[in-house]
Amino acid sequence: MESESRRAFMQQTLAVSLLAAAATGDARASEGTPAAPAPAFELAINPKPLPFDPRSLHGISERLIVSHWENNYSGAVKALNAIRGRLAAASADANTPPYLYNGLKREQLLRTGSVVYHEYYFGNLGGSGTAGAKLRSLIARSFGSYDAWEAEFRKIGNGLAGGSGWAVLAWNPTLRLLENYWLADHGHGSTASVPILVMDMYEHAYQMDYGAAAAKYIDAFFSSVQWEVVEARLAAISA
Repeated sequence: MESESRRAFMQQTLAVSLLAAAATGDARASEGTPAAPAPAFELAINPKPLPFDPRSLHGISERLIVSHWENNYSGAVKALNAIRGRLAAASADANTPPYLYNGLKREQLLRTGSVVYHEYYFGNLGGSGTAGAKLRSLIARSFGSYDAWEAEFRKIGNGLAGGSGWAVLAWNPTLRLLENYWLADHGHGSTASVPILVMDMYEHAYQMDYGAAAAKYIDAFFSSVQWEVVEARLAAISA
């Protein structure tokens, strides 16, 4: 009986404490106390280090990969952080015209795409370029054969040569199969699909080493794919 009375007392005390906390929060809100910044606007990120020794790639020079990481990828990270700060200010200003706000949202989309695709790209480099039997079999289920998949992926890459974009192998959870996708830029993605292999086809990814010879860069890319990472990505999302 005594324990039941004690339990009832503790429950009443907790209820009073929660009501008091809520009242304090309401009072602070009414006094104009600023709320914590929303992560969707003000989250600041840092560039991820290269997950491999930049001297270890086959056919892609250390000079090129370091420049790519420092200038293109890290530049996108800095730009995204700056845009998030602008969005925080613009969202708090009721007088921000919608067309100006949407300009910031467009830049947010593009910079986010650049950051994310670059991280996939660097993350699937640094390997031997040899896909294991299990992954080759999984790819063949969707494409008929591994060679058919590779031929199409290379064709997409060569079609993007001299311009911009990404070639992406992704898992489509709706169709439950792997597909190759052509992406025109950082804001162009495959609906609801998750990338497992990403190849950067912007000229900055190969021009320093190969000039306009994009096909040679594609050969070098395939020689340096970290297929263990690709297989792990697929296993994590396709179960």
